[in-house]
Amino acid sequence: MSSIDPPRPDARSAPAGQTHALDVRVYYEDTDAGGVVYYANYLKYMERGRTEWLRALGVDQSEVAREFGRVFMVVSMEIKYLRPARLDDLLTVRSEVTRMGRASLNFAQQIYCNGELLTQGTVQIGCVDAMALRPAAMPAQVRTKLAVTIQE
Repeated sequence: MSSIDPPRPDARSAPAGQTHALDVRVYYEDTDAGGVVYYANYLKYMERGRTEWLRALGVDQSEVAREFGRVFMVVSMEIKYLRPARLDDLLTVRSEVTRMGRASLNFAQQIYCNGELLTQGTVQIGCVDAMALRPAAMPAQVRTKLAVTIQE
């Protein structure tokens, strides 16, 4: 790690069927001239939350691409901005899988600051063939790891 690399975010995993939490600090680069987080950066925070959720389950996306030729892509997203985050805030991104299909995952995600809900959204992720970029079934090894998080 170089001296200018930011520290690794604090990823906390939860028991099966519960929410995964990731703490993210708001840096100057995340804000507009008024010190308020630029709206598109919430999408980045949510992406980090989903990525760290997968990592906590033992799913390495680079390895999945290399070994199985599968990648995950955002298919759709709905987001609501309720309150602004500001410079230096410590945010908590909560991610929970609400549905798993053969080639897709649906997430509910929220971003909090000091327990106050700032942003919430739903995201559909598709598993696609890395070369053709067409829908493809998730590898069985990945599905097994993800299945433990789904509340039946």
